[in-house]
Amino acid sequence: MIRLAAPAAALLLAAPAIAQERIPSHCISLAEAPGLEVIHRAAFGDPLGQDRVRISFLHHAMFLIETPNGTTAVTDYTGVLGRTDHVPTVVTMNNSHTTHWTPAPDPRIPHVLEGWGTEDFPTEHDLDLGEMRVRNVHTDARGRWDGGVRKNGNSIFVFEAAGLCIGHLGHLHHEPDAAQYAALGRLDVVMVPVDGGYTMNVETMMKVISRLRSSVVLPMHWFSGDSLGIFLDGMKDSFDVVELDQNSIELGLHDLPRRPTIIVLQPRLLRGP
Repeated sequence: MIRLAAPAAALLLAAPAIAQERIPSHCISLAEAPGLEVIHRAAFGDPLGQDRVRISFLHHAMFLIETPNGTTAVTDYTGVLGRTDHVPTVVTMNNSHTTHWTPAPDPRIPHVLEGWGTEDFPTEHDLDLGEMRVRNVHTDARGRWDGGVRKNGNSIFVFEAAGLCIGHLGHLHHEPDAAQYAALGRLDVVMVPVDGGYTMNVETMMKVISRLRSSVVLPMHWFSGDSLGIFLDGMKDSFDVVELDQNSIELGLHDLPRRPTIIVLQPRLLRGP
């Protein structure tokens, strides 16, 4: 069952988040999350219950994650959030393409986390923001021009909030190895690129999603309906598919769907009041 909320958007003021104790997650665990039947969604800035997060699909690979007390994170931040002056608490970036990062992030953002490093000096993050923890797991990336490999050139960022583990695969170019899967743990929610070629072919990406066993899968990085349709068709026997006409949902650990579910959101930048 999907419960809809009022569509009106509200401006979230860029005030510093008050430190809160984070609800413990089970990221590094083999236990399955409890499966219930309600998925909520609502607009950016609306009040949130203490055990919930809101995820909004903004553009391409950029999502906004909101917590009840005002901590916000933006994935694959490009510098443009929309017609609002919201300042996120933390942004993450990958630099395979300019659509996944900016060389000039807003200087008011307290935490700007780059997802790329070098073979000798990988960038490692484990940031505790009180009610949200942000960490990364390195993967390699293809070379931009020569077809080689950029060691540690991409990061899968994991956001732990409200007891949930939320993963963003970034510009993933290869299936994670056993150590990387172990470092990720069990992701309740995963944002997955389904372009079919710029990152990985659809078949390999479906293998990754099946291995992660996430309760909610949010497709991203699709340029037309073709690759998205191929991905949905390939996963429909193992996952329920829900297509929504807005860009935001609310989720809580205790009302994740019983059957793994792919939720298609429509990207939309933030709007002012």
